[in-house]
Amino acid sequence: MEQGTRLLLKTIEGLADEDYDAPTLLPGWTRKNLIAHVAANADALGNLVEWAATGQVTPMYASPEERAAGILRGPQMNAAELSQWLTRSAHELADAAAALTKEQRQAKVLTAQGRTVLATEIPWMRTREVWIHAVDLDLGITFADLPPDLLAALVEDICAKRGLESSALPDGPLPDVAAWLAGRPHGLTGTPSLGPWL
Repeated sequence: MEQGTRLLLKTIEGLADEDYDAPTLLPGWTRKNLIAHVAANADALGNLVEWAATGQVTPMYASPEERAAGILRGPQMNAAELSQWLTRSAHELADAAAALTKEQRQAKVLTAQGRTVLATEIPWMRTREVWIHAVDLDLGITFADLPPDLLAALVEDICAKRGLESSALPDGPLPDVAAWLAGRPHGLTGTPSLGPWL
């Protein structure tokens, strides 16, 4: 999570406002939309950390509309504001998660998709976000730049989410297989489109 956050922050370092208005690998999303989504995601996961720490039910988002509103906030903000929001939310999440006790990390919380998970899964949820969306920014980062152990974990996770058996995976380099599973651009041939994941 920390490595991915550093990569993401370094990737947007020095971008001008017009750079933020450029499209991403996600259809219909500009970099402003994407950065706002990642920043809002940190705030939302922070709600789950608070739930684990206090025992008080604190959903990631109050409603689907609130999640959408976070994404739509992006185009209304300038580069400096977006960068500050992303940086602040990421550091606040990391600090709050690190402060959880061993017992609090075993607390059960509810994801935005309605899955009940232990708070120990929150860092992994954030890890997926920062690394994959760093690729989505279309600023030179690809799945080949992701650590091999992260790619392997992504493949396992996405296979489970999509209900795919690992034996049914296409042959090819691990970065391409992970990108295909995530519904991102890849170098494999003859594989069906799976649509975006995450």
